[in-house]
Amino acid sequence: MLRLATALALMIGTPALAQAYKERLPQDEVIYFLLPDRFENGDTANDRGGLKGGALRTGFDPTAKGFYHGGDLKGLTRRLDYIQALGATAIWVGPVFKNKAVQGGPGHQSAGYHGYWITDFTQVDPHLGSNADFKALVDQAHAKGMKVYMDIIVNHTADVIQYRECGGVVDCTYRSRADYPYQRRGGVNGAAINPGFEGDQVQTTENFARLTDPSYAYTPFVPPAERNVKVPAWLNDPLFYHNRGNTTFVDESSTTGDFVGLDDLMTENPRVVQGMIDIFGDWIDRYGVDGFRIDTARHVNPEFWQAFVPAMRARAQARGIPNFHIFGEVAYESLDVGMLAKHTVVDKLPGVLDFATRQAILQAVTAKQEPMAWDKLTLGDSLYAGGYATAIQLPTFVSNHDAGRLAFYVRKALPQASDDEVLARVKLAHAMLLTLRGVPTLYSGDEQGFVGDGNDQDSREDMFASKVAVYNDNRLLGTAKTTATASFGRDHPLFREIAELSRLRTRTPALTRGTQTLRARSDAPGLLALSRFDPDTGAEVLLAFNSSTQPITRQVEIGTGATTAATLVGKGCAARVSAPGSITVTLPALGYAVCALKVPR
Repeated sequence: MLRLATALALMIGTPALAQAYKERLPQDEVIYFLLPDRFENGDTANDRGGLKGGALRTGFDPTAKGFYHGGDLKGLTRRLDYIQALGATAIWVGPVFKNKAVQGGPGHQSAGYHGYWITDFTQVDPHLGSNADFKALVDQAHAKGMKVYMDIIVNHTADVIQYRECGGVVDCTYRSRADYPYQRRGGVNGAAINPGFEGDQVQTTENFARLTDPSYAYTPFVPPAERNVKVPAWLNDPLFYHNRGNTTFVDESSTTGDFVGLDDLMTENPRVVQGMIDIFGDWIDRYGVDGFRIDTARHVNPEFWQAFVPAMRARAQARGIPNFHIFGEVAYESLDVGMLAKHTVVDKLPGVLDFATRQAILQAVTAKQEPMAWDKLTLGDSLYAGGYATAIQLPTFVSNHDAGRLAFYVRKALPQASDDEVLARVKLAHAMLLTLRGVPTLYSGDEQGFVGDGNDQDSREDMFASKVAVYNDNRLLGTAKTTATASFGRDHPLFREIAELSRLRTRTPALTRGTQTLRARSDAPGLLALSRFDPDTGAEVLLAFNSSTQPITRQVEIGTGATTAATLVGKGCAARVSAPGSITVTLPALGYAVCALKVPR
């Protein structure tokens, strides 16, 4: 089937893989996302990051889901062939920057294995290797024609700054600008401070020069042992942080509150803006990375992105990277496309992670679809800045390290479903992911049938042999093995399906760069059909999915010029049209078909 699919795809257009990797557009890629600590251990000497002592000092405990397990950049580099065999053309690497090894109060400690608790923005975390190891990863990926996207953070650093009023408690209640204005210490009745400071919405160097005392809401301080722990050195000054306590994730606090105790950078300050431009521009200059995924992007003020994004694109252009891909994490668990799109309009982010498509696919394969879900999704593309031209380069996904794995939610929604049915539903979801518009983004382990126990730490299993009991007791899909042994085989049914669909996609311009038209849909489980069109020839590729547990036969509208069809993958479009503009589609339960429509010359 794979050979046939490849041959037919080549008839439709020029393979995207034949292009030099720098020339590929963002929408030409299939992205593979991983956390280095959970992927492969290539060097056991760095497991403890050069630190001495137990787990609460080094952060290393391969038996605990919230600590370092030993994966590193050397291990990832050695597994590039595995990722490429899956059909991925770009790798999104979880944050590699040096982290605070352990955070949290007594009994609640965990480690920075995930990479989001940064202390040094200029070097690789020693648990993951060295800057030289990162360079080797990028160079070897490029040599294979693969891109490397860095996961970056500008919203916050590690939790270093403390507040005297909190007595060491992490959960410090947010204190608003109205109740705790910048020109008073500790509330409206406090002593006058910061005379002439006009607030963080006047984002000029002159205004921020008047902000000299950070004790307007809380009294921040840095413990002596950590006074110089952050790099670059300017990050050690509390003046460059909001210092207002924990965000409630709504209203004002969404951009000015601490993210679960993490030190929230005052990204309104021009010094912080330039500092972050310098930091991340240097990673582009030194290593030639191909893009950034931006963590917690919705929790940063729009003006920051309006300055940061053009600066990064300019640095990439100067480095000879014409298609630098930037996309932000703006997490909304809904089909409200407008909530996503506003960040491309107001913040002027080039792209965002497409949570709405994830929601539509999840609803479809769990038989819990909301009314007109696919209409909302496809019509919503016009809301993005630039419309469909932006929508087509949004990374789409069904699982990730924060939201959890698709298979977990399928099992949760359908507890009576057999493992075979759950596997079929997960395969259907990946067929949607790899053929619909956007940039399909695969989460490491999904291709091996990983299920997880929920989100966050419960969905961050090891690809190498795991020692975590709550991972190893999971019942995987499509295999009798567990995560207690390495998971890099290439014979898993999900691996084979994803590899086949990935290669079909990257060789079929209609599926990478083509426009998309909704052909048929239902609020109940049943047929979903869409057409994708080759941007150069106009050739139509029909996508048909059956989300019901019964076979279906339906007429589907197509372009009037087509007379025959060839099924590229799955089954089953009729070989000939029923009439001009209509074709019979017969799909098995939870089945799908991708069909090339032929117009006689």
